[in-house]
Amino acid sequence: MRRRILLLSVGMTTLVVLAFAVPLVILLRSTTANESKDKARYRAESVAYYVGDRGHTAADITAYINGLSDGPGKISVRMPDGSTLGSPPPGGVPAPRQVPNGYGDGDGDHEKGPPKVGDANYRDVSGGLAVDVGVGTASGPASVCLYLTSDELYAGVAPRLLILIGGSLVVLLLSIAGAELVSRRLARPLEETAGTAERLARGDMNARAPTTGPAEVAKVGSALNGLADRIDEVIAVEREAVADLSHRLRTPLTALRLQVEAMGDRESAEELNTQVTSLERTLTAVISAARRPQREGRVPHCDAVEVTRQRAAFWEPLFEDQGRELALDLPEPPAMVRASAEDLGAALDALVENVVAHTPDGTPARITLSRTSPGVRITVADKGPGIPLGAGERGRSDRGSTGLGLDIARRCAEAAGGALTIQANEVSLTLASQ
Repeated sequence: MRRRILLLSVGMTTLVVLAFAVPLVILLRSTTANESKDKARYRAESVAYYVGDRGHTAADITAYINGLSDGPGKISVRMPDGSTLGSPPPGGVPAPRQVPNGYGDGDGDHEKGPPKVGDANYRDVSGGLAVDVGVGTASGPASVCLYLTSDELYAGVAPRLLILIGGSLVVLLLSIAGAELVSRRLARPLEETAGTAERLARGDMNARAPTTGPAEVAKVGSALNGLADRIDEVIAVEREAVADLSHRLRTPLTALRLQVEAMGDRESAEELNTQVTSLERTLTAVISAARRPQREGRVPHCDAVEVTRQRAAFWEPLFEDQGRELALDLPEPPAMVRASAEDLGAALDALVENVVAHTPDGTPARITLSRTSPGVRITVADKGPGIPLGAGERGRSDRGSTGLGLDIARRCAEAAGGALTIQANEVSLTLASQ
């Protein structure tokens, strides 16, 4: 979450910087070129005034041009006689377009006043820029040309671009720092809220989300906490209702037991008493399940290794009486699964009871618990005649079995996120880890 917010902020800032930087680069190039053109014009005009002076010969002008080293560009002069002094640009120096009329201040006196200089003309030459300035001399019109290469024309761009790049980097760094602060402020409450939701999904009904941070995030946390409180209330009401109903059933059950004991036919009375006892155990199990500690929430859990060991110890005396061997293959560390100890114990009892009921005395059995990728697998295997095809269907009657035991085991496995697998001489329970 934080990374996405950071990348989004940096990306948006980069787009904004580019949106401003591109026109700024174009503007800097244009400004630098204009400044270079103005400097070139001023320099060309200064040379033109020197060329237009009556006392300066061609040799003086050549020496003057060669002595100029305080600025960029190559200077050349086209004299009135067509000769060229200095270093001309590619293509030579053209004749001046506007030729002033000699000297004077406009009152007819051509012997006094500064020389007349025409307007500057700019032209592109071989990727560079040439500035032409016409000037009137005593011998006729002359033209001064100052040629700037492309590098000289944009010589001032590089430092300004460095300043622009430095400013852009500073803006990006500031945006990263600001995005980091904002992402921390937004992401931390969201991550804690997501963690709370995961804990609630695992059955920790005491988990509560923070209600700090931005208003929207705090509102989500409050809503999640309200949902958790409501789940607590619903679970509590449901359990109390089931427990109350079970207790109410005990009264007619007790009356039924008394009537059975008062029957004259003792054989029928014993048979009915057995059924009443089974019904009473079922009610007791229902009450126990309804009153499980609320901290288990909607996803109970237990240690499959310990439950398997306890149920094996429960059945071991009966196995010894029947001359059977009950082998255990259990790992040492605990294996927490998404099932209550009562449900898992009932499922294991059903599987072991099938071995006792449907195999001859002396038939050995083995209980194996192994770890799998989704959780654990508990396998009850024997060396008896095998389980018939279709066993485990609820209500099926085969070899005196109703199929209820395997159905109980199947429901336990499916409730724990697993499945029941039935083979010829073994039944496996797959349970998801807690």
